[in-house]
Amino acid sequence: MKIAVVYARYSSDRQTEQSIEGQLHVCQDYAKRNDILIVKNYIDRAMTGTNDNREAFQQMLKDSDKRPWDYVLVYKLDRFSRNKYEMAIHRKHLKDNGIKILSAMENIPDSPEGILLESLLEGMNQYYSEELSQKTRRGLRETRMKGLFPGGRILFGYSIVDRKPTINEDEAIIVRNIFNDYANGKRLVDIGDELFSHGIVNDRLPKSVNNLYYMLQNERYIGIYHHPEKIYDNIFPPIVSKEIFDIVQKRINENKYGKHVVDIDYLLKTKAYCGFCGKPLVSYAGTSCNSTIYRYYKCRSIKKKTNCQFKAFRKEPLEKIVTDALIQLTTTEKNLNLLANKIIEKLQKASVDFSNLRILEKNLAQTNKAITNIVKAIEAGIFSDTTKQRLNDLEQQKKQLSEQILIEQANERVIPTIDDIKKYVTYALSKSPKQMIDLLISKILVYNDKIGLIVKYADFPTEPTNTPRKTQNPDGTNDSERGFLLTEFHYDYERRIGKSKDAFETIKIKVSIYA
Repeated sequence: MKIAVVYARYSSDRQTEQSIEGQLHVCQDYAKRNDILIVKNYIDRAMTGTNDNREAFQQMLKDSDKRPWDYVLVYKLDRFSRNKYEMAIHRKHLKDNGIKILSAMENIPDSPEGILLESLLEGMNQYYSEELSQKTRRGLRETRMKGLFPGGRILFGYSIVDRKPTINEDEAIIVRNIFNDYANGKRLVDIGDELFSHGIVNDRLPKSVNNLYYMLQNERYIGIYHHPEKIYDNIFPPIVSKEIFDIVQKRINENKYGKHVVDIDYLLKTKAYCGFCGKPLVSYAGTSCNSTIYRYYKCRSIKKKTNCQFKAFRKEPLEKIVTDALIQLTTTEKNLNLLANKIIEKLQKASVDFSNLRILEKNLAQTNKAITNIVKAIEAGIFSDTTKQRLNDLEQQKKQLSEQILIEQANERVIPTIDDIKKYVTYALSKSPKQMIDLLISKILVYNDKIGLIVKYADFPTEPTNTPRKTQNPDGTNDSERGFLLTEFHYDYERRIGKSKDAFETIKIKVSIYA
């Protein structure tokens, strides 16, 4: 029996889940008629076929490198791709993996004529897609030229009347007050709180500072609509004067470039967390009395004036400590072997604990043995209606078990070898410090005198966490989740303790690396 996966997608609001269900139903019928076993479905919802930036599609291509499929089954070829060049690239990718694309609705023979037909269908699909896109763009262009609503979310302060944006005076008063308050020096946080206290906040006017910033920088409020092709001034009637808008932009820019540091790459962003309260560490810059700029990682909770014990950690030393520890870990043969073995050990345990494959294989062996015994009995002249029925039941059971085993094998974890892990680590070390950290580290827990680095398994599968959670640490983990302690390093760190030039203390930082 041949094995296949199904790829299905729909691309617009005119198509729904029913469209997906219809595609799957047709593919399943096709598979039954042609003795094909479907082991998995890959589905992209509301995704265009003109490019390959589709999550399920990319996952299918990635899985094809290691899954024993024979076919990728689609409703029609345009579900796979409407771009003939990308179609050719991905078809070759699958072909190199021994996998063929099948269309359930298009009877394409496996012959030179079939190749010609496929090429014709792919060209027609791309033509249809480009023609539709062109018509859509032309229609939207005419809509904008006429001053009609171009589509999308209706901006707070406006209503749509006869397809044309008009000022909603009740909302426009609120918009003008927000602009005037900010122009006169009021903080956005206070503006948001005031809106909330008056019950004005809703799904179109959220309280959050980010949304208010977006509102204050939106030129549609002064009657300007930006489009890549052209700037339109005939669509949105202005609610705010150009003078007030310019004052607001000036203040936003002044605040933006005050304490915030522009174009400075903080390597540990999104990875580093406070070890005391579990909040993310955020970037911060301060200026000393001699105008020297110092950059730090601070706990986000400090801004909320909590009792968190975390002290600001200088950017450069913290990043150097982390990168040095990683390099030492991965360039020491003993530690690298220990890391690789721990990863493999955990993945093997997960494979045993969470797969039915071994049980199914055992049941199949027992079924085959029972069939053999009945056949021997028949050969010895022992035969009855009961024997015949029992043999039929066992044959049916064997078929079901064989299909289930094929499905489990198709989804079974691929355990990397030690060499695989070492190659991946070598690859990570060849990248920039930022990329190296992203590739190797899952989480960094920072305290005042110690740092915990939790190594991630990169593209390798991870163990499901469906066990009851133990008492959690402030960062949301428990000790067992931090894994096995691989190694420890110690570094000296000078922390400022006063404003004078020599006001520093040396602290011994312990770095623990877990896998």
